[in-house]
Amino acid sequence: MLRTDMPKKARAKKKLSRRELRDLDLEIRFLEGVIERDPKFIDALRVLSGDYHKRGRRPDAVRIDEYLAQLNSDDPLAHYNLACSYALAHQFSHAIMALIRAIDSGYSHFHQILRDPDLAALRKHPLFEKVLARIEAIEVKVS
Repeated sequence: MLRTDMPKKARAKKKLSRRELRDLDLEIRFLEGVIERDPKFIDALRVLSGDYHKRGRRPDAVRIDEYLAQLNSDDPLAHYNLACSYALAHQFSHAIMALIRAIDSGYSHFHQILRDPDLAALRKHPLFEKVLARIEAIEVKVS
């Protein structure tokens, strides 16, 4: 079941078998056909983005997540997932902007930001201080 209240699960690091790769490719082709017929099918777009990541197709995953964030401009999870895609693609300045947009849109799973393996490289980037400052500002307002 697709969950929409939490970010995408971390990408598995294990190598896929030939059968798993073939099955993944079939699913990708199927979902691409579904999206071609219904370009705003959000659940299919989310699954397709995850499949692109599993297959190592980072630019395609980024493209889908950018589209999802555009379709759901007020959805914090869409912007969080976009930040993860950007981070995995080493587009750190874009990842920071998407993460700040997620926080400003109401994303409040701050522990996830600090632990998500998809954001590991981003947390080492100097620009990540902006995210920490934004989180701190929000936590001060709540206290």
